[in-house]
Amino acid sequence: MFHRQGERYVASFAVDEVRVLRKVAGEVVGLLTDGFDHGDPVVGRLFPEVYPDDSAGTAEFRRYTEGDLKTAKIDQAGAILAALPDTTDAGGEVRLDAEAAEAWLRALNDARLAMGVRLDISDGTDLGEELDEAMALDPTSSRVFQLSVYAYLGYLQESLLNALVD
Repeated sequence: MFHRQGERYVASFAVDEVRVLRKVAGEVVGLLTDGFDHGDPVVGRLFPEVYPDDSAGTAEFRRYTEGDLKTAKIDQAGAILAALPDTTDAGGEVRLDAEAAEAWLRALNDARLAMGVRLDISDGTDLGEELDEAMALDPTSSRVFQLSVYAYLGYLQESLLNALVD
């Protein structure tokens, strides 16, 4: 997928991939703007308590850092949206400089963390097994689609990371 081309990191995306990436990045932006709620487990995963045994300390830390962290996460998801082709009717090539590539990595990580919470995926989850079980129950289910997107984001993240270290 991603490969290094001089000082750029390049990948070509099909129409469906552009649509999925636009939707995922847009959902992250929406979560961090319209739907931001500390009671939401996804928000809790993206902004974990720094001092789990000290709610006052955590609140103080959030007061000084949360705005900047939230803005950074929105900007990172925005980097995905900005680099993708303008319409969802076409695929196309994405060319990232080092800064945009780093933003993509962080945004893909945030999207995977959010999806992982919603899909109840933990460190010990065998994604292949989860997908096989979901396919056996109903190959057209939304869970199969969501698990597939989660796996795709992981593949994309790994591909970009490998291109960065090459």
